[in-house]
Amino acid sequence: MANEHSHTDRRSTRRSILAATGIGAATALAGCSGSGSGSDETTIRMRTSTSSTTAYSANQGLASAVNDQTDELFVEAQTSQGTEANLGALQSEDAEMVYLQNWSAYDVQQGNDPYGQLNFDMVQIFHYYDLPWFFITNDSELETLSDIGANTKVSPTPEGSGTAPALEKALSYATDGYERASVGYGSQGSAMNENQLDVGMGTLMNFAVTPSWLQQIASEVDMKVLDVEDATAQAWEDDERLLSQTVDTGSIENATTPGEIAAPTFAYNFVSRNDLDYDAVYNFLTAMHEQQSELADYHGLLATFESNDFWIKNMYDGVPFHPAAADFYKDELGVWSEDFERADEK
Repeated sequence: MANEHSHTDRRSTRRSILAATGIGAATALAGCSGSGSGSDETTIRMRTSTSSTTAYSANQGLASAVNDQTDELFVEAQTSQGTEANLGALQSEDAEMVYLQNWSAYDVQQGNDPYGQLNFDMVQIFHYYDLPWFFITNDSELETLSDIGANTKVSPTPEGSGTAPALEKALSYATDGYERASVGYGSQGSAMNENQLDVGMGTLMNFAVTPSWLQQIASEVDMKVLDVEDATAQAWEDDERLLSQTVDTGSIENATTPGEIAAPTFAYNFVSRNDLDYDAVYNFLTAMHEQQSELADYHGLLATFESNDFWIKNMYDGVPFHPAAADFYKDELGVWSEDFERADEK
């Protein structure tokens, strides 16, 4: 192995290349030797979403934190087109860890299309963040979701997004019909001003952080968060495919809100193949935990990891933990629950 100084310099150089390109050129699978003369470090490629998203920038911060902590691993934050592409990367072994949300995790567990032909057993590693979604409007005549009618133009996130099927199903409990629109997140304000959109979507990352695009909408229109009637909230709670949790929308500046409301929530967790090297996963979680109090310095979204309980929050029912993750949470963090399942070692 190279000496510590040269190893650190090489790792810093590789991080600079990553930052310049937005995606790493990985040359090794987990458990194999990384690139570079005399290196025994393990490469872990992590995929989230597109380069403009908070998910990707926060993962860049996480990768830097782990890389700064250990010489045993090199973590690459890579871009992705979304959930289906992420699972495809696990299938082809082009990534070691990818993030997923609960709606797609259910499809994987049930063997539903397009995930019925996966050639690996999926396991969970750690919880990443939560996105509770709520419906927004600038229409003074709309107060609750049940006020939406056949002529109301609604964009429950853009068509083709990973969140759309769940939000469309959630909306079906409140109204018999609407006109389906498809508007990008940051374009919703202008679309409302141009009468091309009546109802759009907003979120608070980890129930607290207002994304910049939602702040922009609130500055462009008289934004209002639609209330959710009790019957609709109960229907969401009873649907096994939906994760419904309460979010306080009162923290959104320059918006009229009903305060706390039920919200269809997406839990984003990192998953992997069950055959991902045990030591690689354990070393990753160890390095991440040793930087626990500094993670927020790498990206503000990572501040939630200061709580040990957050690491295993909103894990997917029926999806086992990677054995190294299970042992880490039991032996190191003391947060393991008997309700969880530990996958068999491969």
